[in-house]
Amino acid sequence: MRILVIEDNLRLGELIAQGLYERGFTCDVANSLGAAEGALAVAQFDVMLLDAGLPDGDGVEWLATRATRPLPPTIILTARDGIDDRIKGLDAGADDYLPKPFAIDELAARIRAVLRRPGVRQQSVIEVGDLTFDPAAMVASVMQRRIDVSRRELGLLELLMRRAGQVVRRDQIEVALYGFDEPVTPNAIEAAVSRLRRKLEEAGAGNVLHTVRGVGYLLSES
Repeated sequence: MRILVIEDNLRLGELIAQGLYERGFTCDVANSLGAAEGALAVAQFDVMLLDAGLPDGDGVEWLATRATRPLPPTIILTARDGIDDRIKGLDAGADDYLPKPFAIDELAARIRAVLRRPGVRQQSVIEVGDLTFDPAAMVASVMQRRIDVSRRELGLLELLMRRAGQVVRRDQIEVALYGFDEPVTPNAIEAAVSRLRRKLEEAGAGNVLHTVRGVGYLLSES
């Protein structure tokens, strides 16, 4: 899962991103609405965390003006905790509203709750043959037996399962799995695919993950 954190307090933004990273999410931090627009133009996010007060505008008003354009599910994070503020934020299009300060575990739980809602980025359980992935719970299994995979491997598996039967290019995988500031070594994708393939085979999924040489990777039913 990839999260866009829109927060002008750089230290707080980094703390939120680190806390969510430790709980299985990939995060990018934008410190202004302009930076957020730039991030949304080049990457796809599963959830957006939006501060209400930003240096180049009001986050709630910005959200309302973008109501007619596609946006990821949005949780407003702000010190404005009055009832009228919450109503305004939800009416502007927010999916949830969490006053500051908050516990990172509660934020992670609210993100998972938003992702479980019907119609949110088609977040229902994905099945490919005997392989199952639950995006909200972030759990992968083969014949109902959970697979022990890392956060990165889980993100790779989700991407490949969503595009089962199609070749996914290396550059598409890199954009989906790594934040803008994360270094990507030349063989990082190949190594992640190799580890995931081995774990799938050990779990009994069979030979479902294929390399299309010079192009990318393909997941198909065994």
